Amino acid sequence: MKPLPFKPHLGRIFLTGLLTLIPAVATVYLLVWLIGAVDRMFGKPLRVLMPDETYLAGMGIVVAVAVVFGVGLLMHGVLFRKLFRRAEQAMLAVPLVRSIYSAVKDLIGLFGRDGPAMQVVTLTFPGTSWRLLGFVTRAEFTDLPRGIGTAKEVAVYLPMSYQVGGYTVIVPREAIHPVEMSREDAMKFILTAGLKTAGAPRTHSAAARAPGRTRPS
Repeated sequence: MKPLPFKPHLGRIFLTGLLTLIPAVATVYLLVWLIGAVDRMFGKPLRVLMPDETYLAGMGIVVAVAVVFGVGLLMHGVLFRKLFRRAEQAMLAVPLVRSIYSAVKDLIGLFGRDGPAMQVVTLTFPGTSWRLLGFVTRAEFTDLPRGIGTAKEVAVYLPMSYQVGGYTVIVPREAIHPVEMSREDAMKFILTAGLKTAGAPRTHSAAARAPGRTRPS
């Protein structure tokens, strides 16, 4: 009986363990870093007001949750919304602050919209049968300078895999095809180059699942 090649098995086992641990360790590290950053940011005022012996780790997180909940509650009031808009206009008056604030706000608001905005679509690459997965970001251009887009065109954002970036293209409406897929699943599919989605598998008809068979003669 020949001895088993133990060394190749060791290398394969180590690689399997490494590939299993890296995503978990990276996720835990990012979560710990994010929680720590929030705790330090909102915990600084408490450290000034409270003695060091009474301050407990994690109080900054409690304050952050309370602030977020409080702002969300106050935004339902007309007076607070008006005050917030005035403060927002003051921020937008500063050139550098305007660029950062507007970009972050638009990016967050983009994925929170309902309706045709950010609809998942496929775009056929011109001259080929290749298809690109993207998001419709604009279906009308009436508020933009003439020549950017027409009523027969839409703006489609095409993210790039494994990086932050992408292209915004103006294409005819007939060049896109809607896809029944959530924005989160589509973005995960794109960023991982098609390796990962969180959606449930599609259900096919019996004819699609079982292609026609011919009886042997």
